[in-house]
Formats: sequence, structure tokens, C-alpha cells
Amino acid sequence: MRLDGIRVLDLTRLLPGPYATQLLADSGAEVVKIEDTDAGDYAREGKPRSDRGVGAVFEMVNRGKRSVSIDLKTSDGRTAFYQLVEDADVVFEGFRPDVVDRLEIDYETLTSYNEELVYCSLTGYGQDGPWSDRVGHDLNYVGLAGLLDMTRESASDKPQMPGYPIGDMAGGLFAAFAITEALLSRELGNTGGEYIDVAMTDVVASFSQSIAYQALTQDSAAPRPGETHLTGSVPWYDSYKTADEQWVTLAALEPKFWRSFCEAVGKEHLIKAHTNPDSDTLADVTRELEELFARRTREEWEEMLGTVEAAFGSVYSPAEMVDHPQITNRGLIERPDDAPPCVGFPARSSEMAERSDKRLPEQGEHTDKYLAEAGYTDDEINELRDAGVVK
Repeated sequence: MRLDGIRVLDLTRLLPGPYATQLLADSGAEVVKIEDTDAGDYAREGKPRSDRGVGAVFEMVNRGKRSVSIDLKTSDGRTAFYQLVEDADVVFEGFRPDVVDRLEIDYETLTSYNEELVYCSLTGYGQDGPWSDRVGHDLNYVGLAGLLDMTRESASDKPQMPGYPIGDMAGGLFAAFAITEALLSRELGNTGGEYIDVAMTDVVASFSQSIAYQALTQDSAAPRPGETHLTGSVPWYDSYKTADEQWVTLAALEPKFWRSFCEAVGKEHLIKAHTNPDSDTLADVTRELEELFARRTREEWEEMLGTVEAAFGSVYSPAEMVDHPQITNRGLIERPDDAPPCVGFPARSSEMAERSDKRLPEQGEHTDKYLAEAGYTDDEINELRDAGVVK
């Protein structure tokens, strides 16, 4: 996973786009944030704040990037950007549809400067369709995609908001995948440059594979929350409260895991319930498991069932997660001396990219460097800065 030599001009801000380019940066790509000359990426000033006085979200997804500050609303600013595009591999934007056309930084315009350019647009609803111009956030996207409907025990309960912004993160992840795929296609000679349209709603909708068949072939009432194996219809795939008010998970969908669990807790009489249970049996098993798990603490259940092949686990808070030995052993949590702590690249490889600089860029910190590389003299850069075109 070495994207060394790939340069990405990143016009995105806040979370979804910067998460995508953080994945690319962690893989070795040179990511250049193109920020305006006012606030820049306004996640810099977001809340909560980190110990360094920077928006915590900004700190998490902008490590080791570069920052060039240009006013793209000006002709001179666009000219400078076009010069940068000539040496770029990727342009990545997250504006609402048609904004790039007004700014004259759309795909067709930029390919006149670099015909091999990979250009990706990441939005909530995509570049077309009746909702394409509609404003939204993560909660709206997962609502349309069907996920929010399935986050409750029954259709009469209030939908439960996911603890993580699933649409934002899924959209960023898929954008990074699509960009990498396009770069590979280009390098293989299958394509030249290309345009990519990623909608966060589409990506979350694609996560529905486990229930897609029912949704596509049955009436509009199916599938319903609490009525599928993965949403609480069976007691062997559920969470249970423990004696210390914590929670554990049981995911014994396979008969062999259910058997192992029942034998480990002395409930052999429940093994047969897994075969062909009716609603009354399911209710009885649920009550019995609720009573069972309430007798011990989460730690005691971990000690008892952690090594049993029963698909058992515990529910941890994010603060517990970042210190959990399984997570830390994987090297996912990074705490460098000269950079902010972070949740790093979520895969291991025999060819991991080496990133020596993981600092956060100051707004416009690298403007002079990249404009000089594009052919601007010091005097020309100073003239642009005096005119407010760059920062």
C-alpha cells in the first residue's frame, strides 16, 4: 500500500472528504489541502477542541498533509490553481453540485490542463437525482439509505442515531477506494483520467446487502426492525446487561457457537431452541439469558466466555476501545511524540507507507512552496499575497 509519488489536491473540509484523503496520506500520497484565504477548513475552529487548541475532528483527519491557501473566487487564484493541477494526479472536491462549475474548477475545465487527472466529487446525494441539490448531514443520509429505520428493536420505537457518523465515514472510505481504483486503472493503461461521483447515501445503501433481497422482493413492510436475525429477532444475536450495568454481546448465529455457549453456561436445555424456534420459545430464551447475564459483571463474563467459541464479546466505550489490548496490539492507535495522537490506518501490510511528518499543517503553510514549484517567482507570490489572492 504505497502511493508514494501520487499528489492529491484536496478541496474538501470537515470530515468525509478529509477522512478519505487521510487514508490516502497514510498510504503515502502527498495530500495538499486547498483552503480558502478566510477561515480555510472551518473544522480547524470546530468543537470540541484538542489540547493544542485546534478542532478535534480537524486534528484527527489532517495529519501530515500540506496546506495551500488560495482564493478560487478570483481569476488570479484560479490561474494559480490550474498551475497546481498540471502536476497533480487527483483533484477531490466535496462542494454541492454546480459549485465547481461556478468556480470554473469542474472536471471538464481541469482536464484541459491535465488530461490524466482523476477527479472525485463526494456529496450527500450525488450529482443527479431529485435530491442532488438538497442540503444534508449524516443523519439525513442514513435515514434515506434505510439504516436508521433498522436501528431500533421494533417499528414502534424511535430510531436510534448511530454513535459514529456512518454516512460520512463510509462515503470517505469509498471515495478513497474509488480514487485508488481509478489510479490503478490509469496505471494499467485501461483508462486515462476519469470522473468519479460518490454519494454518501449510495454507499450506506450498499451496506444493506444482508437484507437487500427481502427489500427488493417482498412488500414495502419487509424487512422490519427487530424482525431479522441481525436486528434482534433471535436471542442468540443480541446484547445483554450485566450485573455492573455494563453490556455484553452474543452473536451465536451458527449452531456450533450456540451449542458451545449453552454448554459453557450450563444451559444445555436451550440448545434445541436454535433449530426451529417459535415466538414463545424465543421470548422464553430471551428472558432466561437476561437473567443469566445479570448475575455476573462484564469482566466476569469476559473471563468465563472470552476463550469459548461462542461469538461472545463486550460493549466498550470509545475511551475503553482506544486502550484495549486488541486494538493497541494492532498498532491502530498512534501516539507520536511530535504529532497528535490518532486512530491510524485500519489495515496492516508488509509494505506500509513510511510517514515521517504527521504534523498538522497551518493554514497556507505550504503556499509558497507549491506556487514556486508551479513556476511563480517570489515577487509574483508576494503580489498575490498583497492582493489577498493567496495566504
